[in-house]
Amino acid sequence: MDKDKTQHSVNRRQFISSTATAFAGFTILPSHVIAGLGHRPPSSKLNIAGIGVGGMGYNNLKNMESENIVALCDVDWDYAGKSSFKAWSRAKQYKDYREMFDQQKDIDAVMIATPDHSHALPAVMAMRNGYHVYVQKPLSHSIYEARVMAETAKTYGVATQMGNQGNSDEGIRQICEWIWAGTIGEVTHVDTWTNRPIWPQGLQRPTKNMREPKNLDWNLFVGTASYRPYHEIYTPWNWRGWWDFGTGALGDMACHILDPVFMALKLESPVTVQGSSTPVSLESAPNAEFVIFEFPRRDNLPKVAMPEVTVHWYDGGMMPPRPNELLPGEMMGDADGGCIFHGTKGKIMCGTYARNPQLLPTRQMEEFTPPKKTLRRISNAMQGGHEQDWIRACKESKETRLEASSHFGYAGPLTETVLAGVLAVRLQSLNRKLQWDGKTMRFTNISHSDMLRVMSKDNFEIINGHPKFNREFSELPAIRMVEEWVRHNYREGWEQI
Repeated sequence: MDKDKTQHSVNRRQFISSTATAFAGFTILPSHVIAGLGHRPPSSKLNIAGIGVGGMGYNNLKNMESENIVALCDVDWDYAGKSSFKAWSRAKQYKDYREMFDQQKDIDAVMIATPDHSHALPAVMAMRNGYHVYVQKPLSHSIYEARVMAETAKTYGVATQMGNQGNSDEGIRQICEWIWAGTIGEVTHVDTWTNRPIWPQGLQRPTKNMREPKNLDWNLFVGTASYRPYHEIYTPWNWRGWWDFGTGALGDMACHILDPVFMALKLESPVTVQGSSTPVSLESAPNAEFVIFEFPRRDNLPKVAMPEVTVHWYDGGMMPPRPNELLPGEMMGDADGGCIFHGTKGKIMCGTYARNPQLLPTRQMEEFTPPKKTLRRISNAMQGGHEQDWIRACKESKETRLEASSHFGYAGPLTETVLAGVLAVRLQSLNRKLQWDGKTMRFTNISHSDMLRVMSKDNFEIINGHPKFNREFSELPAIRMVEEWVRHNYREGWEQI
């Protein structure tokens, strides 16, 4: 045998020996561990758990059906039973997500579509476990929660996405490209509006208690909030109008409607906010709101400057002034709302989710040549593409991952801005423009001597043909209330993030 063949045989024997030794010590890792290391093959399927799966969560999971739906968690098994429990009958069912995390170890990613007050804690727990997370809008119930969620996502290197699906659609990208190309000049003012609320608001807490439904775990629904007796007015769906569970029309829709404003104008924290509304109470969001946000100058872009900008928000049926450029009969935005960018050279109008952007007057669109497309496109964004873009990001290595469109690093600051507007409405009795320091998450012009005057009772009746208003007000220390609203103190028995 010649020297070359001998050397080849020795090397082959060494290779077989070393390979056998390696396989002897080989351990098959759970899929979520592999995913956490960023080594999941792109062709493999994620194991997804859903938390809050009776309403919008069902729609989100339908758009994630390319993957394995392995666990379903909902406090209302009647509500969830009509949709998700039937659709994915093999998935293990839970009422308490804490038990799900303790007991089920094959989870790679988690979809959360609970009421607003139950977004942050399960999301943070999931990310600490190395699970990728998709959370419905608004990202959180408080500003502090949004900050923690964004920081936790960064620390653990997981893929994240907020459920503002318009962020992945074509319209928001067109608006960005048009504005960045200088099409309408410098934007100094934006009007935004929604037709919400379409659920009850402006309510007082029910005085009559009701028996809890058999398949609803009311204690788990209340979760981290202060306990209150069950009443059917709270759930399902109507929770949005109650401060302890939701954030009203502004919290519900601004993450959609302010999204193109935030992205196109490269906004961060506002420096001032002020709010006014129909009567506001400690219990429920008002029926209609008007909020003014003021943002500072940002760094100029190559083709357009980014000066100070004022953003107006309207809801509850209120609308901004109608632009002179609109012809009689032309709709502002769409049936659900929209926004209008006011630039030094023109205006852009779009509908909800940044749909159908148009220059004003709209006849300009006939001769308009859009600038070159520079932003990544996501196909079928409103029909599942938003969720699928998150799934793509989950399967990529965290070192080289292209983040999903509305990852928490973007969605967190957007949600903080929206919630600062919610606070401005709740603090309107202070009768001032509130100065907001986003870095420290505090209002700098509220003192320890300031008191809030908040309606605690609102009754109206006719006595002998004459109207009688019976309104009562409570006075509360403003600083203490702001501290609680910025960072909630969770109910005993729930982990404080």
